[in-house]
Amino acid sequence: MKRVVLFLLTNLAVMLVLGVVLSVLMSVLGISSRSYSGIMLIALVFGFGGSFISLFMSKWIAKKSTGAMVIEQARNETEHWLLQTVARQAQQANIKMPEVAIYDSPEMNAFATGPSKNNSLVAVSTGLLHNMSQDEAEAVLAHEVSHVANGDMVTLTLIQGVVNTFVIFLAKVLAGIVDNFFRGEDEEGTGWAYFVFDLIFQMLFGILASIVVAYFSRKREFAADKGAADLVGAHKMRAALERLKHNHESQLEGSMMAFGIASGKSIADFFASHPPLEQRIQALR
Repeated sequence: MKRVVLFLLTNLAVMLVLGVVLSVLMSVLGISSRSYSGIMLIALVFGFGGSFISLFMSKWIAKKSTGAMVIEQARNETEHWLLQTVARQAQQANIKMPEVAIYDSPEMNAFATGPSKNNSLVAVSTGLLHNMSQDEAEAVLAHEVSHVANGDMVTLTLIQGVVNTFVIFLAKVLAGIVDNFFRGEDEEGTGWAYFVFDLIFQMLFGILASIVVAYFSRKREFAADKGAADLVGAHKMRAALERLKHNHESQLEGSMMAFGIASGKSIADFFASHPPLEQRIQALR
């Protein structure tokens, strides 16, 4: 329930901010919301604006939604090892030391998030710390540090922004055509068909867009696996992936799932944010 409420409140705040920005821009530029230029402006503001606001809020959202506690000062050997390991890997990857956090979950998982390479968070689950060997956990941390070093958060945000823009633009243009067909082009205003078909087209195109984003997410997983192999050795990364075959289903959502070491279930491979474990292990060989 906490995650649902946080998700709804965050999205409401984002929509309000983007709505105000859009109103100001249209007023200043004198653009009609029904013109192609107006529709494109709407698509750009909501397509890229929503993605980048989510990116800049990603660390705060991740901490709140998972209950991750940032390690300010090591209180035990495990926390000391985590800080030392991430610091060493960050130095090797030539990035600023990420914040390191632990969140309570039975699954073996970890994720990286943050708006930039030098402003990031790496979090690991208690399940990972309890069920993985130190070598395996080290490889998982290296995988997450590689996500940060590769700039994957920004890359996928840009991709999401592009596909969001196309989804919104195409949906509104086609909804306008359908609306004109039902009402006649001489009638002014917007009819019921516009709102209904705008929603339908956004849902349909959104499904196609998610396939595109998932494809790039899977590519970034292979790159992060390779980065981890370069940092700690391919044998450690393979061992970590083998251990994940006995994992609980991931409870991470959204961008946290995309940058986690393990993913949840998907109705089809082309919707999955992660490649199958066997493919990842084979790629490391």
